[in-house]
Amino acid sequence: MLLCPSLNVAQPARRWYARGLVCLVLVLSALAGPAQSLPFRFTNERLHRLKRPFVLQRNLIVLTASLNGKGPYNFLLDTGVGISLITDPSLRDELKLRVGQRFRVAGAGSEAALEAFHTDSVRVELPGVVGPNIPFLVLSEDVLNLSNYVGTTIHGILGYDLFRSFVVTVRPAEASLIFSDPAHYRKPLSQRWAHLPLELEGSKTYITTPVSLSDSLTLPLKLILDTGAGHALSIETTSDPRLVLPPQRLRTQLGRGLNGFINGYLGRVAAIQLGRYRLKTLLTSFPDADNVALRAGVPRNGNIGFELLKRFDMVINYDKNYLLLRPNALFREPFEHDMCGFELLATGPDYRRYVIVQVQPGSPAALAGLRSDDELVFINMAPSNSLTLTQVSRVFHSADGRQIMLVVRRADGELYIAKIQLKRQI
Repeated sequence: MLLCPSLNVAQPARRWYARGLVCLVLVLSALAGPAQSLPFRFTNERLHRLKRPFVLQRNLIVLTASLNGKGPYNFLLDTGVGISLITDPSLRDELKLRVGQRFRVAGAGSEAALEAFHTDSVRVELPGVVGPNIPFLVLSEDVLNLSNYVGTTIHGILGYDLFRSFVVTVRPAEASLIFSDPAHYRKPLSQRWAHLPLELEGSKTYITTPVSLSDSLTLPLKLILDTGAGHALSIETTSDPRLVLPPQRLRTQLGRGLNGFINGYLGRVAAIQLGRYRLKTLLTSFPDADNVALRAGVPRNGNIGFELLKRFDMVINYDKNYLLLRPNALFREPFEHDMCGFELLATGPDYRRYVIVQVQPGSPAALAGLRSDDELVFINMAPSNSLTLTQVSRVFHSADGRQIMLVVRRADGELYIAKIQLKRQI
């Protein structure tokens, strides 16, 4: 995404919210500005530690917060954004937001640029935590359609300001966060925790770690730490001539950017080393070169997302510049792609209507006669509206060769029965 104010050009930025994942990269260091005081604090000044639950939806952390005393609103928690975002434009009038500097926002895709504006002095409250004066960038249109991809209403994204205020411990298997006062935080002594240095450049954090592209080639790659990316790993082949596409790969639509869809390939790398822990046969996105041409000014090779990170309990410490990782109950889950071959969007007032928006040619879904605009009615005799989008997605990622029976409603109202055999395509 490229932000172009009336006089200056801010740092370019991108993130992908990929097909079943959502991915958008935002680097807005120019707006975030230097840290003078911590933007968030505990509402009880005697507290040094606070534990809060979150909801994990399609590999994304969803938190509830109130803004200017109204809400609750749902926000993604994302280390990949330099300034927090309001993606639902209806909040502008509802919260009586002050309109500041305006931007034209352009990015990957062919659609027209949209307008956004900067606003400040927004009071953000999470249970037990308050940010009295938080700046936001407000989009004029909800072009990311995060609610449809996540399957629940999403109003925006919280990022850098929250992470620089606290040491944040993320426990994905139990869906909980712990906010700790940096001045009182003590690093755990257990040897099970792997320690990785964090590089904080602008308002984004990076790790540099060995990635085995194949059995014969291992390179140290600089990767954005990106809790707001639903994929496991993304590699930009334009960042180093030694980074090439894997021989076995799947051409696919990786996701939606601010101005259109982002295309590329899915493949696998042999392994990634994270401290003492090694993860093998990692599903990896390789976006097309023209989708990453407008990269952030800080050189990097890609990003590491929550499909990988969720396998660890994490301690993210911006104050001391380190990341701690400890395997959790999700550690041994395989890295799998959708084995059906269609893309779903959640619609309806409760996001429990699931409509096919794209069918991959030659996929099990295509061979079973499924089409765009088909609406799922039953999945293996269970009403589809009894399942969350996350649960539906798990069915189609479940096992190579598994038989699935679907009942879909066609655009003309006719019901159609499809028998699908899942197939691992990559």
